[in-house]
Amino acid sequence: MQTLKDIVQVSSSIIAVLGFVFAVVTYMRSRRLDAAKWAFQLYEKFYEKETFKPVRDVLDCEEIDDARVKKLVEDETAEFTDYLNFFEFIAYLKSEGQVSEADVETLFSYYLSCLRKNPSVLQYVTSPSNGFEQLAKLLQESRSS
Repeated sequence: MQTLKDIVQVSSSIIAVLGFVFAVVTYMRSRRLDAAKWAFQLYEKFYEKETFKPVRDVLDCEEIDDARVKKLVEDETAEFTDYLNFFEFIAYLKSEGQVSEADVETLFSYYLSCLRKNPSVLQYVTSPSNGFEQLAKLLQESRSS
């Protein structure tokens, strides 16, 4: 009778461990799937929709701090701040672990470098009064990596 009790106890322990491992694997898959969904939605919003195209064209790295860039910063249009808020949101998602650093770099490194390379834009973003703390931190981190 004791042997049967021992077998049941060991079997229960093994089943519990296997259940825990299964739960962890399921959780990790779910997290990766969520991250992939976020990355896809961000890609779609930034590249496939027209919302950010006008600002993206002005801030392109080929013309560093030209007159159009300076005007964009000075005017503080809704389109400009929406563009920066998009990257602020990405920085937030990255800091919360919802998107990976690799995803951010793969999808947006060129445009983040354009923000960093334009002195007037960088000054605007890093000014605490403008409220882009997460983006400023992201630009600083990606500069040092």
